[in-house]
Amino acid sequence: MKQCSKRGVRRWAAACLAALMVLALASCGGGEPPTNLVTSDKEEGRDVNLFSPMEKTDPNAENVARTASDLTVAMAEEKLGVTVAYRTYTAETYQDRTYDDVALDRARSNMDDLYLLNPDTIMTLGLEGKLADLSGLDSAKNLRDIIFTANVVDGKLVAIPQEVVAYGLFVNVDMFKQYGLELPNTPEEFLECCRVFKENGISTPIGANRWWLETFVFAHAYAGLYNGGNTEEENAALNSGEAKYSDYMRPGFEFLQTLIDEGYVDAEKALVSEAIEAEGPDFLAQKTPIVMAYWGAANSETAYAKTDFEMQVIGFPSSRGQMPVMPMTGWGVGAQAEHLEDAMKVIDVITSDEALRLYSEHNRVISPSKNVKVDCVPALRPLNDRIEEGVYVLGSNAGMSVEQWGNTCLIVRELLGGATVDECMAAFDALQDEALSRAEQ
Repeated sequence: MKQCSKRGVRRWAAACLAALMVLALASCGGGEPPTNLVTSDKEEGRDVNLFSPMEKTDPNAENVARTASDLTVAMAEEKLGVTVAYRTYTAETYQDRTYDDVALDRARSNMDDLYLLNPDTIMTLGLEGKLADLSGLDSAKNLRDIIFTANVVDGKLVAIPQEVVAYGLFVNVDMFKQYGLELPNTPEEFLECCRVFKENGISTPIGANRWWLETFVFAHAYAGLYNGGNTEEENAALNSGEAKYSDYMRPGFEFLQTLIDEGYVDAEKALVSEAIEAEGPDFLAQKTPIVMAYWGAANSETAYAKTDFEMQVIGFPSSRGQMPVMPMTGWGVGAQAEHLEDAMKVIDVITSDEALRLYSEHNRVISPSKNVKVDCVPALRPLNDRIEEGVYVLGSNAGMSVEQWGNTCLIVRELLGGATVDECMAAFDALQDEALSRAEQ
């Protein structure tokens, strides 16, 4: 197997990160920027321009995430007397420019005021000084610590999300009970459960796709760093080259390799499968007892909200028990935005406790505010309880010099395609060397 290259990792990173976008999945798009954008003509009195993957929706829209965001924007318009103009990226023609590419271009050119950004873009624009410091906003005083850990670049809070995205294992509790199994906490317990399922005729116990297998890796890699470790000190060691990302990542990749070798994950199928579409039918039909997905899949009518069996969502097995994995997208304000003052006021409103309570109640998601608690569905309570206890692993961290979510997703795909663990670790080393070179320039 050819060694994973940093060029190959970079080439597809935006695609993985686009799949993370909370309010809409922005896939490939492109050509010249104007063909990617749905823009509106200038109107007198327009105060704030917002760039995102989604268009404005009406209150009765079926996409509750988009509607929830729209409701908070409407709140800001009413409170502030401003008009927020949506400038929307579309990928309907599947051109060759990603949402991240277009967002970078627009932010660097000060074309808009507010931006919905993926983690790699937050890091890039933050390091370039293109995003305003949001730490002085009233809403920032109420944010969970995790928001600062994920979105502080060079000492500045450069993005704030409206929801905290949490990934977990969706398990068929009935099938676990059928074979006398307890829900697993550790990697060893998880492997034993998979062994029992397979010995009882379940050919592939874990339904997987090409987007989310990295969640297993993060649970292994960073359980200690975020739970009991000195996160700031360890980040500094990684950024200086004193510590290696590959040393953190190796146990997770070795665990995935074991899952593949034992036949618990079908690597060939996962490599070409889209999220939920491939593994969802077998999970709902009780042919597969375990899948991985994000929090919202338990709320969505089109995913796993309605099952014919008892379902629970738990954290991924780790040395510190069931571990939720949480990447971040967020709203940022251009540092040199034309309507900077109004844009800062808008983001202060849409990330206020009042707005986030409305958002969370409507969308039933985890709020970035420590003052807003979600009334989650019963299936999500095990995952929510861990998060409320402060137990989690970040899938994205703007304080790390190597972008985590997209790069790990792509290197996992190399493993699925037949690369060795050593080759995958070499890819992480190459990315770290590249980051160190940038820092020296």
